[in-house]
Amino acid sequence: MAPDRAKRLVLLTGASGYVGGRLLRALEARGEAVRCVARRPEYLIPRASTATDVVQGDVLDRHSLAPALRGVDTAYYMVHSMGSTGDFEDQDRAGAENFAAVAASVGVRRIIYLGGLGHGEDLSPHLRSRQEVGRILRASGVPTVEFRASIVIGSGSLSFEMVRTLVNRLPVMITPSWVRTAAQPIAIEDLIAYLIAALDVQLDGSAVFEIGGADRVSYGGIMQEYARQRGLRRLMIPVPVLSPWLSARWLGLVTPLYARVGRKMLDSVRNPTVVEDGHALDVFPVRPRGIAEAVERALRSEDRIIAETRWSDALSSKGATRSWAGTKFLSRIVDSRTVHVDCAPAGAFVPIRRIGGEVGWYYGDWLWQIRGFLDLLVGGAGTRRGRRDPEDVLPGDTIDFWRVETVEPDRRLRLQAEMKLPGRAWLEFEVAPDAKGSVIRQTAVFDPVGLLGLAYWYALYPVHAFVFRGMLDGIARATQSVQSSARRRPA
Repeated sequence: MAPDRAKRLVLLTGASGYVGGRLLRALEARGEAVRCVARRPEYLIPRASTATDVVQGDVLDRHSLAPALRGVDTAYYMVHSMGSTGDFEDQDRAGAENFAAVAASVGVRRIIYLGGLGHGEDLSPHLRSRQEVGRILRASGVPTVEFRASIVIGSGSLSFEMVRTLVNRLPVMITPSWVRTAAQPIAIEDLIAYLIAALDVQLDGSAVFEIGGADRVSYGGIMQEYARQRGLRRLMIPVPVLSPWLSARWLGLVTPLYARVGRKMLDSVRNPTVVEDGHALDVFPVRPRGIAEAVERALRSEDRIIAETRWSDALSSKGATRSWAGTKFLSRIVDSRTVHVDCAPAGAFVPIRRIGGEVGWYYGDWLWQIRGFLDLLVGGAGTRRGRRDPEDVLPGDTIDFWRVETVEPDRRLRLQAEMKLPGRAWLEFEVAPDAKGSVIRQTAVFDPVGLLGLAYWYALYPVHAFVFRGMLDGIARATQSVQSSARRRPA
């Protein structure tokens, strides 16, 4: 018999990711006692309920897992290294082995894992790794429920973002062979329903379930359905081949995908991902919807502007966090400037919290776009991630090729660079009151690595000075608009 929900502690890994973030909300809504393990708890805490326990831990650090898993009844393993550089298969394997060993040692009752759907011997490295992780978890002796899913359709998902951007931007598309590969897309709501149902399902030992939506369709079919619901006419011209490397670069230029993630994803979509064993429909009460309804629901969320979670907000989406241990940094370079504005700090902070995304950077946006293009060419994030929300900002959010490190409402915003750099960089805005209004301080900080880092900074210093001064002046002008709007607003 399943344990009493009020007494059951559920552990969730990957809660900062797209599916994990949706799953966290569903678990909280059910009243489950939830503990999240995160590499950067400070990024997750603002997104979690006050009743949810958020602890520090990393599946690649076995010693950090024992405190997190102790007392846990059911653990969700939602970790994968698709965005990582280097040998992601080794990282996936090591993480799963650590998690499985610790879960077994502390008496976890069940592990629930989301893997990838695919059949045969010729699987892509990504799908092969996802399925290997499932085997490692099952071999631990802890009963494991493994779901193997195809493309996930939902606002903010990697696949849906790619489809949405391609169809919106390209009236004519050259479609390589992977666009015609058979798949069985599943709506994010149905995927979450399966993951929740696995908490209480009665099973004898471990089991693998293949899950998908009601329809079998290709990426091309998803694009056509999206275009139909948006009232767009799109011409698709098939070509027999287009290498994953070229396809990934092309996607990186047109969509929010990084070239690195795009290449790994394209390696996977060359494999058909259709359900061959429909046993999940006999075991779970979920009845997945078809592609038309899945797209319709995703569009409904898109029309609300803010996706609940986005794939790019996951820390892993930018690749493995670079370790700077042992790196010799030269003298830290600081560029700081101020401007006075005739409004209170709350008004002065409004343009700052809106920075990036559709609003832009208040000056020289074309220069930011060039920098983003160059970043894409070397496998970086580029500027196409945009923002989660046009008004609100939380620690851990992505803003183009920056990540929010610190937010103090009406006072401070600190961004850490995620573009490719020979060093580390931050951009910070601080607002303080003065006798006549407020002072906005803008500070750029760069930790150069070696002579290359110094050469990079000083070669681009004239451009940086030009852009940063223009940005600060633009923010000051934007505060005037905020003041004018406040004055026109009826009492």
